[in-house]
Amino acid sequence: MWTRFNYFIGVWQGAGQGKVGYSRVERNYEIVLNNKFLFVRNKSVYEPQEKNPNGEIHEDWGFISYDRTRETYIFRQFHIEGFVNHFILNELAEGDQAISFVTEVIENIPPGWKARETYRILGSDEFIEVFELAPPDKEFELYTENRFQRVRSE
Repeated sequence: MWTRFNYFIGVWQGAGQGKVGYSRVERNYEIVLNNKFLFVRNKSVYEPQEKNPNGEIHEDWGFISYDRTRETYIFRQFHIEGFVNHFILNELAEGDQAISFVTEVIENIPPGWKARETYRILGSDEFIEVFELAPPDKEFELYTENRFQRVRSE
């Protein structure tokens, strides 16, 4: 069930940039709860900078599951700000070298907003994550792009 996601299992670190500036990022992926879920724990630290004078620490936790009824993967992502993204697998491309999720629902945000999260595998120990947002009736725009390097496999 997790073959397509086994690549990610482990601990990752990297750097990001986007609407709120530059960040250091940490990410852990692990299979949990009797192999039923892929748990994702993320932390981004934004130092004070021109785009974000106060800096900030962003955290989110996520669970990817396989919905047997719909025969697809679902990604629920819980953000420290109170947002909850309900993603559905949108695309597996280029021999599983790109994975994309698009929201079905976002909790605690005005209606009509959408989000897309895309992972592009660059090599055995490196990937890029692109997070995009779209206001109602608008196209997706880049919010953050993070580049991760594997620290260790689990």
